[in-house]
Amino acid sequence: MRRKFTAEYKRSILEQADADRGEGAIGALLRREGLYSSHLSTWRRPARRRHAAALSAKKRGRKSNFNPLAPENARLRAENARLLRRLEQAETIIEVEKKVSTLLGISMSEAKPNGEKS
Repeated sequence: MRRKFTAEYKRSILEQADADRGEGAIGALLRREGLYSSHLSTWRRPARRRHAAALSAKKRGRKSNFNPLAPENARLRAENARLLRRLEQAETIIEVEKKVSTLLGISMSEAKPNGEKS
């Protein structure tokens, strides 16, 4: 797993490396912190350019393309699925009513909604 370093930690290590000028002092610092010399050179480049924000961790990977319509699209898809389920239930109920009316010999045109008869 790749380690992530905060801007403050990077700044602190760079200051310690610059302050330690004794023989082997930087190597000891790197061993103690579990770092490589490439870390120092990578962190010094943006620091030389005076970019404080450049020392902060950068998110790796592809940039996300946020679509502002995505939440509404998801909501509409869920509503569509719900309505399709209700439609399927209604069609099933109508099929059962047709079969029951055929078995009982009742014409569907004779029966009115809410149980009213003409």
